[in-house]
Amino acid sequence: MSDPEASEDLDGQVRRLDPERWLSSRFVADPQARADVVAIYAFDHELGRAPKVASNALLGEIRLTWWREMLDEAYGGGAVRRHPTALALAEAIARRSLPRAPLEAMIDARYRELDPAPMNLDDALEWAEGTGGGAAQAAALALDPAADAGKAREAGKAWAIGRLMATAGLEGPAARAALAEALAQAQGLSVAAFP
Repeated sequence: MSDPEASEDLDGQVRRLDPERWLSSRFVADPQARADVVAIYAFDHELGRAPKVASNALLGEIRLTWWREMLDEAYGGGAVRRHPTALALAEAIARRSLPRAPLEAMIDARYRELDPAPMNLDDALEWAEGTGGGAAQAAALALDPAADAGKAREAGKAWAIGRLMATAGLEGPAARAALAEALAQAQGLSVAAFP
C-alpha cells in the first residue's frame, strides 16, 4: 500500500481479527512481501464478513460481487475502488503477478455461506479448500511464484477445517477423518498413515 499509515492499519486489523495467520506473516522477513501476504489475509477476512453482516442472501451476494468487481479492476489495470484492503490487494496482485484463480476461489467458496442449509462433509471440505486453501495458495505464490501452490492449498484447507472444528465445536469421527484427510494431502501422506 502506498500510504504507510494505512498499511499499518491493515496489519493491525489482521492482527486483531486473525491472530494465527498474522503471526505466521511475521516469519516473512521482507516488509513489502509481508504486507502483501497481510493484504491476502485481509481480503479473506472481508470475504468472510460479507455473509455475516448481510441481512439476507441477496445483500451477501452484492457484497461478494463488489469484491469480484474489485478483482476485475485490479486485473484490468484500471483504478481500484478506494478501500484499504482493495488497494493493498491490488498492489500485491500487480507487484507479485498473482494469478486470479485462488482469489476467485476464495470468493466462490463464500457463496456457500449464504445458503441457510447446513453444510455436509463434502460441502465443508469444498468450502475449506476455497477459503483457507485459496488464501494459503495466494500467499505462497506471493512469496515464491515457483512454490508448490498445491501443497500450500492443501495446508490452508487443513487449517480452515481445524478452525471450523474449533469455532463450531465439531467433534467426532467424521470431523477427525476430514482433518486427517486434509492434513495427509497437505503432506503427501496417505490417510492410512493416521491411526
